Amino acid sequence: MNSLQGNPSTNALVYGDIDVRPHAGERLDVFLAAVLQRSRNHAQALLKKGLVHVEPASARAEPSYRLRLGDTITVHPPPSTTPRVGTPAAEAIPLDIIYEDEALLALNKQPGLVVHPAAGHQTGTLVNALVHHLGRQLARRGGEDRSGIVHRLDKDTSGIMLIAKTDEAHERLSRAFSQRDVRKIYRALCRGVFRRASGECHGPIGRHPVDRKKMAVIKNPAKGRSAWTDYRVLAQGRYGAEVECLLHTGRTHQIRVHLAHLGHPIWGDLVYGRRHALPAGTEVPRQMLHAARIEIAHPLTGRPLCLEAPLPTDYAECRDRLIKS
Repeated sequence: MNSLQGNPSTNALVYGDIDVRPHAGERLDVFLAAVLQRSRNHAQALLKKGLVHVEPASARAEPSYRLRLGDTITVHPPPSTTPRVGTPAAEAIPLDIIYEDEALLALNKQPGLVVHPAAGHQTGTLVNALVHHLGRQLARRGGEDRSGIVHRLDKDTSGIMLIAKTDEAHERLSRAFSQRDVRKIYRALCRGVFRRASGECHGPIGRHPVDRKKMAVIKNPAKGRSAWTDYRVLAQGRYGAEVECLLHTGRTHQIRVHLAHLGHPIWGDLVYGRRHALPAGTEVPRQMLHAARIEIAHPLTGRPLCLEAPLPTDYAECRDRLIKS
């Protein structure tokens, strides 16, 4: 059991011996996500299962509850901060670094690279490369096997990722993502001809009703999480288009699910575009999705950062071949 206890004299809430200093009035689920270094979905699942207890009696263990000074929050069972699959080994995997200072590193993740060790991928991951590049100069708040990781990209998705070099930077970046104080722009090669030059999708996302390994747009909003994606067509070809997507929320596989729901699955997406036959000569090596730009305040200075990741070679080659066909 771990307690997150308010300290009225310092206007802080404390998790174990870590002073996380959230603002009074913060939502309980946002606070739990930041402190436990997990998603808001995970925090809300703990609340739904009754694993979070809040004192005093007037407080409510609900996602929307606003924290007050003096609140004590207890989580059962205690969140583990021990490595899940052992301390990752340092591996000399090349990194395309875009920006780096004493608190933060931004890189352009290459396609095919798994972000952190997990079952079936205990070596050859981005974390292994980060341990080699930075050694102990990585935030450990998320556990040794996720050293420095604040957010993730799918294995086959390329593009910009932020890495925290200190626990303080990790905490503040995690809070920015939880509170949606981040602007994330992606580029994707999609199948089919768009009827409109721009649009949006507000379909709530949840687990697929049949295939639980997939996500889907859920008809019943109560069974999914609100999700909002804007898109803009950059170029239209005979077989497909290049689009720019702006994420207003950050659900699992959000862009892939929303574009497939609109009838324009991402080229090469074997999960959400499998049912669509490929025209001859349009095969691609992976799902053509790239995290192109991120805008966020620097975790320590507050200075606005706008970081861009150049398009990888395979994406650019496929775009030229597919869109100009």
